[in-house]
Amino acid sequence: MHSKHCLVLIMAAGRSRRFGSDKRLARLGDGRTLLATTLAAARSAFAEVRVVVNAWEDPELLGIPMRMALAIHPVARVGLGGSIALAFQALGEEPPNDGIASAVIWLGDMPWVRPETCQRLARRADADTIVRPVYRGMPGHPVYFGRDFWLDLASNREDQGARSLLVRYADRVIAVSVEDPGVVRDIDEPRALAD
Repeated sequence: MHSKHCLVLIMAAGRSRRFGSDKRLARLGDGRTLLATTLAAARSAFAEVRVVVNAWEDPELLGIPMRMALAIHPVARVGLGGSIALAFQALGEEPPNDGIASAVIWLGDMPWVRPETCQRLARRADADTIVRPVYRGMPGHPVYFGRDFWLDLASNREDQGARSLLVRYADRVIAVSVEDPGVVRDIDEPRALAD
């Protein structure tokens, strides 16, 4: 079953200097790339998935079907927040899809989120809510931003993502407790691929 009223944006425009190479193409134990595994996880839970990449990159070399690529055009190096802003600006230029109530920000280096977790979070998501998973007291991803917050996201300039929105709209944030360590498990170093 897919979450039809949500659109997923997999954030994959950064190469991650900390990792030492392009971690999107790093191989997991089953031979698939990190980004391909994250994309497969998202597609197993959602009907509408887009992968945010830089306009000068060839999505197919990253294993992304062209129809799923959402190209952003940064004029200088931007952090996660800038990529989010550019992604929502690009989204705003597309034909409106009134059936989408929530956009899901999913980090490209988080391949182990379970589909049932996504479904559980999606049931709480709406145009006027922000829904995020919490695993054993730790807030995680993906985070569901209702349509009411998209303009704020499009003007976001935070380097660390959209944390200020979570603070500013704290009364609209729904924290959902989940038993899924995948919501807090990302890959920042090559050794994490083997964990």
